[in-house]
Amino acid sequence: MSYVEIMPCLDMKDGRVVKGVRFVDLRDAGDPVVNAQFYEAESADALAILDISATVEGRKTRVQWVEEILRVINIPLTVGGGISSLEDMARLFDLGVSQVAINTAAVKKPTLIQDGARRFGRDKIVVALDGRRTDAMPSGFEVVIESGTTATGTDAVEWAKRCECLGAGQLLPTSMDSDGTLKGYDLEFTKAISDAVSIPVIASGGAGTLEHLFEAVQIGGATTLLAASIFHFRTISIRDAKDFLQRKGVKVKL
Repeated sequence: MSYVEIMPCLDMKDGRVVKGVRFVDLRDAGDPVVNAQFYEAESADALAILDISATVEGRKTRVQWVEEILRVINIPLTVGGGISSLEDMARLFDLGVSQVAINTAAVKKPTLIQDGARRFGRDKIVVALDGRRTDAMPSGFEVVIESGTTATGTDAVEWAKRCECLGAGQLLPTSMDSDGTLKGYDLEFTKAISDAVSIPVIASGGAGTLEHLFEAVQIGGATTLLAASIFHFRTISIRDAKDFLQRKGVKVKL
């Protein structure tokens, strides 16, 4: 069994880390640089920064935010938000970013996944997949884009399969229904995605307890655990999370 990784996520807006519930009702969660330094010291395996308003505002990722964070960490950084071309990807990789996460742009232009994987390697391409529950889809989950404001009419599981075929190296499914609730990951959603593909899946949206983290691995089939609220507001430390998972038989990097 490979290592399960812990990945705190910095949702960024107006230069600050924010955290909402179901993609709305944002509240301040601190300075991004301070948080990034803290998480590396806490033994985070990787870090994600998502420019959550870039796509809605019709702009590119704020490169300045990325540069500031890269200056203070050595762990891998995944960047998402406002990435819609190979040039956008190249610029971030040139800065030292480890992976890019594409969402809305991938849905609108699926060949972006394929082109990115061919040029940079599939291990560099993460497809973020935001979904919400609906009886209208065969899997029970529909893909939504533009920070959850636009329904696509696309089944989430079928989209996940297509992303893998196009060359995605990882998938990052986030359930709108559980995001920020602290009631646990949407395990049905995470498992539906992980069961449908052979590439690694990052659990996201809703972690509130140590048990939730374990469930995402044991039930959801996730290989990376992305969380925000529990780490930003210091409810749970990364060290405590890793100790707990190790006691439960999950292989982690201590």
